[in-house]
Amino acid sequence: MELAYYSDYAVRLVNTEEPARNKDALTSVETIRELFGPNGQAARRATDADVTRFRSVRGRLRSVFEAADGGDETLAVDLLNSLLLEFPVSPQISGHDFRDEDGKPDWHMHLADHPSNATAGYAAIAAMGLAFHLTSYGVDRLGLCEAAPCRNAYLDTSTNRSRRYCSDRCATRANVAAYRARKRLETERAAETGRSAETAQASTDHTER
Repeated sequence: MELAYYSDYAVRLVNTEEPARNKDALTSVETIRELFGPNGQAARRATDADVTRFRSVRGRLRSVFEAADGGDETLAVDLLNSLLLEFPVSPQISGHDFRDEDGKPDWHMHLADHPSNATAGYAAIAAMGLAFHLTSYGVDRLGLCEAAPCRNAYLDTSTNRSRRYCSDRCATRANVAAYRARKRLETERAAETGRSAETAQASTDHTER
């Protein structure tokens, strides 16, 4: 499993909450297990106590994205470093059962964790994955959706660092809202121009009399 894959752990956890909409999907052990994806062994360690712990880690990860989105690189790195220190991992070379044409293992980096609970395991993987993305592509590649009130986290993998929304749906919604705002402004300006013209004409008529 490539290290880049692990960065999505942070995004998935952060996006279980929509603060602006007062929505929180992180309410059960089942939700936590779904976050682990194919990592079934780690997911089986989850208990009811992890719900609260996961929410705490989620808030700290969102703070990393907020700092990055706000342009405070140092704060983003400091916040992420605190997570890395608290939730360490052990990088290992793994081959699993995959083989190439020559029958050799498909060697790749894997993050092995030895946590006391599911939260520690997930936090370690999420923090290391996010750190890998940050150091490889830059702090400005961590963003929060600009389509209010969404504010979901995302990782910008665009070639020109142009991503602003977490999904195509939010991008479309924002573009439609911007278009409607422009049309309203044009209508208001046209109406104001019309009223000004009427006022000017009325003044001219009064003067001629």
